[in-house]
Amino acid sequence: MSNLDRTPALSSCGGLTEVAPRPVHQVYAGKEVALGESTVVRRLLPNLGRRLVGPWCFVDHYGPDDIATGDGMQVPPHPHIGLQTVSWLLDGEVHHRDSLGSDQVIRPGQLGLMTAGRAITHAEQSPVPHPALLHGVQLWVALPDAARGVAPAWQHETALPVLRDRGATATVILGSLVGERSPAKTYSPSVGIDVALDAGSDLLLPLEPDFEHAVLVMSGSVDVDGAALTPGAMIYLGCARRGLRLASTDGARVLLLGGAPFEEQIVMWWNFVGRSNDEIAAARREWMASERFGDVAGYDGFRLPAPELPAGRLKPGGATR
Repeated sequence: MSNLDRTPALSSCGGLTEVAPRPVHQVYAGKEVALGESTVVRRLLPNLGRRLVGPWCFVDHYGPDDIATGDGMQVPPHPHIGLQTVSWLLDGEVHHRDSLGSDQVIRPGQLGLMTAGRAITHAEQSPVPHPALLHGVQLWVALPDAARGVAPAWQHETALPVLRDRGATATVILGSLVGERSPAKTYSPSVGIDVALDAGSDLLLPLEPDFEHAVLVMSGSVDVDGAALTPGAMIYLGCARRGLRLASTDGARVLLLGGAPFEEQIVMWWNFVGRSNDEIAAARREWMASERFGDVAGYDGFRLPAPELPAGRLKPGGATR
């Protein structure tokens, strides 16, 4: 799960300056970005108007793509620090391999959760052979300072909590919903829920009022708190909500993301989440020197080179209490 932009923008974020303390409607359209050799994603976070939703700091939505006669996803080995990656599929399969020796095919309804911690390398490919369609999301969660140095880890969950009510099915990917908790290990208060709405369904989804929330529409048309949205759009909802109305005439699939506002100041650049210019520069230098991050065993191909750092010094952004 990589940011393959060859001129990645610096994202200085964190703190409370961008957090809406009361309910709001802020709608964002995804920016198209090439991911690997043959996949184009719609990037929703970070964007010009918003950097974080709780600890969620990166949101890519891709597909549905017809890859019956193509290679599908092809992302070579690349590094991460200071974050967790969340892989979630609606259609297709993704083959995950990393420097821990993990070798796993992820399928729809299964969670792939990778904790980069102090350093990890991984690669993602559509397996051979692979299903004709590929559709999913790739997400990052920023690790709080106390957890940034944890050992890297891989978690693959095939049995997540599922709740059904009024023509809707909710799968708890991260966090909890009405007492049902995901087995995913997290380091900040957060939630990630996949909600499938049948045609004609109308659902009131309970929310944690201390969290800020956003909804990404993955398929179909849906009414989110009175706002009509189509696939690829994300709406930021702010804080202080105890419930959220979701309704769909023809059926839809949405992803609810949320968490406690992330108060720490962070620097995001390329595939790294850090706290200072020196930390980011050191991580880039070590990756290019084949130090610290390890190798992906069995991958037949090149490692992804890091882009050049932008001119000047990177500075963490945001304002803490």
